[in-house]
This record gives sequence, C-alpha cells and structure tokens, in this order.
Amino acid sequence: MASYRSDFLNSVTERGFVHQVTDDAGLDDMLSAGTPQVCYIGFDCTANSLHVGSLVPIMLLRWFQRSGHKPVVLMGGGTTKVGDPSGKDESRQILTEEIIAANMAGIRGVFEKFLAFGDGPTDAVMVNNADWLDTLQYIPFLREYGRHFSVNRMLGFESVKLRLEREQPLSFLEFNYMILQAYDFVELARRAGCVLQMGGSDQWGNIVNGVELGRRMDGRTLYGLTSPLITTASGEKMGKTAQGAVWLNADRLSPYEYYQFWRNTADADVGRFLKLFTELPLGEIATLEAREGAGVNESKKVLAFEATRLCHGEAAAREAAETARATFEQGSRGAALPTIEVPRGEIETGVAAFELLVRAGLAASNGEARKLIRGGGGRINDTVIDDERRPVTAADVAAGGTIKLSAGRKRHVLVRPV
Repeated sequence: MASYRSDFLNSVTERGFVHQVTDDAGLDDMLSAGTPQVCYIGFDCTANSLHVGSLVPIMLLRWFQRSGHKPVVLMGGGTTKVGDPSGKDESRQILTEEIIAANMAGIRGVFEKFLAFGDGPTDAVMVNNADWLDTLQYIPFLREYGRHFSVNRMLGFESVKLRLEREQPLSFLEFNYMILQAYDFVELARRAGCVLQMGGSDQWGNIVNGVELGRRMDGRTLYGLTSPLITTASGEKMGKTAQGAVWLNADRLSPYEYYQFWRNTADADVGRFLKLFTELPLGEIATLEAREGAGVNESKKVLAFEATRLCHGEAAAREAAETARATFEQGSRGAALPTIEVPRGEIETGVAAFELLVRAGLAASNGEARKLIRGGGGRINDTVIDDERRPVTAADVAAGGTIKLSAGRKRHVLVRPV
C-alpha cells in the first residue's frame, strides 16, 4: 500500500476508500503543502433524502475536512434536471423544479451531521449548480465548451457504453450530463479554488472530463479521486435491503432501524465497514475484527453504535442501542422501536394479522405477509401467529398502550391505537 505525506491520502487509502486517482503524486504534493485545499463532490436531488449508498462520498468529505482542508457539497439543482446515466438502464424520471427544491431541502440536513459549515478556511460550504447551469446560453456554451469534447471518446465511457451494449435508450438529454459535470468542475475551480473532485468509481469518466476541460480552458491543474463500488460479502449493492433503501434522514428511517441495519451486518463485512463508516482508530478496528464467535456480535454493536452516532447523534445512538438491548436481550419493547398509529375503532373491530403486518411495513404485500405467518415468522407481542386471519384486537394491547408486531426475531414495530 502506498505511503503518502498528506494525512488525507494516507487516511483514506488505509481505510479502503480509494479506487483510482488521476495523479496521486501531484495530489499528494498539493495536499501536504501546508495550506487548505478545496475539493467537492456532487449530489443530485432525486429524492428528499440520501441513503447509505451515499455514505462513502460523505465520509470522504468528512475525512478531507478532518485533514485540514475545505469540502464543498455541490447540490445538483441543475444536473438533476438532466439525469446522470451512470449505472442506470433507464432514463431518470423528469422532476419538476418544485420537487427538486423540496428534495434539496430534505438532503441539506444530512450534511450538517457530518460536516462543520461556516466561513472559515476549512469550513464546509454548500452550493447549487443551478446557479450557473440555469443561465447558460445554448449556442455560446456549445461554441466555448462543446468543442473540447469528442463524441467518439464520450461513446467509450462506461456509463454510455453499458447503456448502449444493453440496447437501452440513451436520450440526448442524458448524453449531455458528462459535459455539464465537467463544466461544474471548471466553474467551481474558478469560483471556489476547487482542485479536486471525488466520487464513486462510476464517475471516473465524468471526473476525468472535468480535469481535462480545466487544463484546456484555463491551463489549470485539477485532480480526480474515485472510491470503489461498495458491495456486501454476498455481492449485493451496499444499502439495498428487502425492505428498500436505507435512508439517512430520520423521517424516512428511524435511528433504531438505521442502527439495526448496521447491527445485522454480515460477519465478513464487519472490519471493512468499521474502516469505512466509523472513525475508530485502525488499531482498535483490528482488535474488533479479530473477534470470533460471540465476540463478533459485540463488534457489530460497536459498528452499529458508531455509524448511528455519526448520522443521528450520540443521544439517538444510545437510545437505539438500549432499545435493541431491551428488545432482544430482555424481550421487552424498547421506546425507540418504530411505531405506527392505527384508528382505535379498527383495533376494537379487529384487523387481520396479515393486513397489519403490511401496514406496519413488515411485509411488502398481503401474499408476503401470509407466507411469513405460515412460516412461523409473524409474531404478536412475541407470540407466534398461528393463523394469518387471526384478528388483532383491543385484547392484544399491552401495558404502555401498544401492540408489538414482529417479522422474525430482528424486525419489530409497535402499533398504537389512537
């Protein structure tokens, strides 16, 4: 493993964040020169929250700031209107300006948990590429910037090539995305002194375009760094579960459910995820990774607590850990368990168990709920449901005024009649 003079490159390389760098020696020289440098990562506003799949770039920005440099969070208010074809077989849905603005507002709070914002030399800032993209004039932009892009080369980039090989349509709108992202890099270099763009491995072609455009237009020396695609030990894409995306906003996924996502990490992933998604020292991680048997579960608890603390704060992490302990070790119902409200009249009349499992989000469909119950995985107040049509009634309301629904031994929701 390469050894660098800059704290940032050493830290992120040792922890497994680095896939490719355009010029690691040049970047190392710049980052170790003793003055704060500026980097950015772009995030499109396709939903009102980011999910766990965005954690690697967020952590890269956090390590950049911890190493004495200035991170820029670029919100894609402009590029979201176009849609990045990278890693997609289909065109993204065209979103209205109102939806994009609402999504941006929802995302903004995530970064305040991970980065320190302000006006200082190493304080993070958030900018919106709609500020410059929305005012571009088409013909002047093509004349000044489009001439630097070879269509032959653009067709060879992975994001385009994969779509064409799979015979999936690629709109001219999406084809422009890489030009706009390259322009973003040049614009941020001019406006904010940005010298580095980072992103996932699928962004390599887009980032290289920006590096080259900066050299051709302004004679600037710019750098790019990408992180590997993070998959689980089973080969699945990070952050995808049977229940859907693992959101970072508490209004989309409770801190307890977020904690449980990390607590359920596969044994083989614990050490790698501790390096990527916590800031524990590598020596401590090595000790946690070496544990065997029951000790692995204790390491998973550390991973879950530290990851939840970074995303939701110390208090929420402690509450989630205590709820998990009470639920799994004592069989009780912790206060932080996800809760749904059901009209009291429905409970008094009775709701079929399979239907309530779906409403609680513990099954995706009535068929899935029935299958869960038939397999012995559905529980009411920790008692196995023996009949999928068994009505859940007021008689099931326990002390505290809730009914505990469970799917297996790890997923629980409280039902509160109101």
